[in-house]
Amino acid sequence: MLMTVSLIGDTASRTPATSARLNRNSDTRPPREQDSAQPKRLDRCRGGPVHFPAMGTRDTIRTAVANVVPPAGLTRALAVQAMVYAVGSGLFHAGSAVFFTRALGLSAAQVGLGLSIAAGVSLLGTVPLGGLTDRYGPQRVWIIGLVLNAALFATYPFVGGFAGFLAVVVALAAVDASTGVARQVYSINALPPAERVTAMAYQRSSLNVGFGLGAVISGVVLAVDTIEAYRGMVWFIATVILVTALFVRRLPRLPQVTRPVEPMGRLAVLRDRPFMTVSLLSGLLTAHGVLYLTVMPLWILTHTDAPKAVIAALVLLNTVLIVLLQVRVSRGADTAAGAARASRRGGLLIALFCLVLPISGVTRGLLTVVVLVAAATLLILAELIESAGTWGLTATLPPDDQRGAYVGALRLGEQVQYLIAPAGLTALGVTTGGWGWFPAAAIFVLIGLAIVPAVAWAGRTPRLGSPAPEPAMTPVP
Repeated sequence: MLMTVSLIGDTASRTPATSARLNRNSDTRPPREQDSAQPKRLDRCRGGPVHFPAMGTRDTIRTAVANVVPPAGLTRALAVQAMVYAVGSGLFHAGSAVFFTRALGLSAAQVGLGLSIAAGVSLLGTVPLGGLTDRYGPQRVWIIGLVLNAALFATYPFVGGFAGFLAVVVALAAVDASTGVARQVYSINALPPAERVTAMAYQRSSLNVGFGLGAVISGVVLAVDTIEAYRGMVWFIATVILVTALFVRRLPRLPQVTRPVEPMGRLAVLRDRPFMTVSLLSGLLTAHGVLYLTVMPLWILTHTDAPKAVIAALVLLNTVLIVLLQVRVSRGADTAAGAARASRRGGLLIALFCLVLPISGVTRGLLTVVVLVAAATLLILAELIESAGTWGLTATLPPDDQRGAYVGALRLGEQVQYLIAPAGLTALGVTTGGWGWFPAAAIFVLIGLAIVPAVAWAGRTPRLGSPAPEPAMTPVP
């Protein structure tokens, strides 16, 4: 959104190129000035348009800021709570592995097993727990979920052994499943259709800012490296989550959505075949996260001569580009058709990444780094565009009166991806020595091409529990 700037005065409104052209064509200037070989330098001496480039720079800065700082109102309030929450989330993600092993005394195998069981609980509970939002309202479920989340984090330092750890991580997975659905449903219900995807883009941009701050704090905790520091870390995270709950409590109250007289069962949404097809395809496209954070680093370490520091630099590049570009690239995804096209572009960009990355396995030195940056940029763009497509589908396809169940079902595809993508893509891309990237690219091309007709199919089909559209009547003469 460019801001219009009024330039007062004749000389101040000219660009240097315009001034030079006027100097060449004017017949009113003295001959000596006409023959000058450096008209721009003379203009600067005479107080000409030297400030105009600064005007353009300020406009560019304003535009960049507008794509990062959300507008005042509910969109900004949602973005602020997202950033506050992400400080705690980023801190925990960066320091959790050391906390589990150092402070709780767990082995790496125990941590992995517990987190895998928690992921299974999240997968099974996404749809039925999402239905709680339809029954009790998104804001209430969101606040209660945050309070429970904070209480569970506060109990971490008192956990003794694997059984206690498993109980906490499973409970956290269940709470996070319901809270995530409630947060999305509130954002959709609270905003006009034209603003929903943009608001989610601002939230994601703010989330990455919060993640970065949390990672910085985790560096301090890891540097101190004491049991007291790790306990203080989780208690700080619990406090941050409670502050987030206060933010959510201050958000505007929404009118209760009228529920159908005979609401469908909590798992009935799984019978909506067109919608579940979209859920699966859209969920598989979220594998860009696994590719960026797991598969690509493994490829760099095992198949390239790039220094290990490149991995950290690429993670930083991801964070910076998401903060700067997420809002801009999300435009046009606020309709079902626009969201489907965005998802398709995301899938095709992931496929292109799969073709570019293996080139780094045969290059050397600086050229390897250049290829890795190019591949990472393609994957970041895929992530930005695909995320906007997912938000558009979330905002447009679920019915108003069953939005919680349907948003939970849409997240189910992402949970399925978490189960198969890490092992599957690592096997294809890394353990094959490189040729596996080509079938991986073909898979993402097929998914990207399939999602547009799948969304069109879902758009033609009424959702379960919603009245079927009346057939068009042909008037009789």
